[in-house]
Amino acid sequence: MAKESGPQRELSVGEVARRSGVAVSAIHFYESKGLIISLRNNANQRRYTPTVLRYLAIVKVAQRAGIPLDEIRETLGSYEYGDKISLEQWKQASARWRETLDQRIETLRRLRDELQGCIGCGCLSLDDCPLKNPDDNLGEDGTGGVLLERPSD
Repeated sequence: MAKESGPQRELSVGEVARRSGVAVSAIHFYESKGLIISLRNNANQRRYTPTVLRYLAIVKVAQRAGIPLDEIRETLGSYEYGDKISLEQWKQASARWRETLDQRIETLRRLRDELQGCIGCGCLSLDDCPLKNPDDNLGEDGTGGVLLERPSD
């Protein structure tokens, strides 16, 4: 005999917080940013489907890796919310985030390598840095860390 599928179990925000290790305030914040979705019961209390736990785990991992929330939302928003993310979908998301991480790693590597002698942006010299910015020429290229933002050699 086939098992009848009843209504899906709903979790309170407290249950989600306890099971995910994410503070209630963070769950509300993630919901306000469109990363997760809640349902409302008859008493207007938030209720979540169990798949929210997987979404929160993905958000936590992505945030630890330094992926901006907007990019996480954009990636997760390309899937039908509530569906279990498939292996193929995860591969696509992680490949996309890998590009962001590779760019960040390259910027940090360059910053590390240039930091000992000079940060390379001209901000420490005000008018002149004899090592990287003689006669403040970089000021003509824009503001901030223009050396760090240039293409790699």
